[in-house]
Amino acid sequence: MSNLENAQSLYSLMGEGKMMEAFEKFYAEDCEIIEANGETRKGKDEQRAALIDWETNMVKEMHGGGVGAITADEKNNITMVESWVDITNPQGQRFKMEEVAVQKWQNGQIIQERFYYNMP
Repeated sequence: MSNLENAQSLYSLMGEGKMMEAFEKFYAEDCEIIEANGETRKGKDEQRAALIDWETNMVKEMHGGGVGAITADEKNNITMVESWVDITNPQGQRFKMEEVAVQKWQNGQIIQERFYYNMP
């Protein structure tokens, strides 16, 4: 599969509510995740813990989500995905978070992902 097809499959699984299944399938063991604020997580274990924390402590209710745009630079193994989620947090605040993820792929898995977003 191309990197674009892998990214589309990743976000399709996430759209079905299978975030952890998508993560386990499409992220390399030694992945590096860089948040918009510069915080960096190295390795699948650190990112898995961050995803579980986000689902457990940041999301009380999920109202929707989707992909606005997705593209790939196959020559350089990079995909770029514009996505959004509409959530209510545990404090009862509802907001829409929009982000762009730039993903570097190797052997069908993400080895680096950098996020660009503003938190409401």
